[in-house]
Amino acid sequence: MTSYAQDPGAPDPSFLSFWRERHLCTLTTPRPDGSPHVVPVGVTYDPEAGLARVITSRTSAKARHVLAAGEDGAAVAVCQVAGRRWATLEGRARVRTEPERVAEAVRRYAERYERTPAPNPLRVVIEISLTGAMGHF
Repeated sequence: MTSYAQDPGAPDPSFLSFWRERHLCTLTTPRPDGSPHVVPVGVTYDPEAGLARVITSRTSAKARHVLAAGEDGAAVAVCQVAGRRWATLEGRARVRTEPERVAEAVRRYAERYERTPAPNPLRVVIEISLTGAMGHF
């Protein structure tokens, strides 16, 4: 197993392979009081675009926390664990509502998790512009 920092835009093959496996992840967002809010989510990783994506309802606490951070977005992290293997992606999150961005996030989610999510008229995507990555895999 290797443990080290990664370039989120140019990860090594084993890091990228781990992110292509089907795993439940966590998303950590800051609450307005600064305390961490950690929830289970599905995450897709797009190193070419420098993004991680989480689909959710615009009424969810995670979306509200990101929106409350303002125009600059919120500092967040997503993580996945499988036994002793783990990987974390960090960056600035923003809530996106554009239909084409939401559709792309849903497409990627369906590909990674091998199921298409049920329609949700309140669906948004939390896009995380990646600034860091690390793992042990």
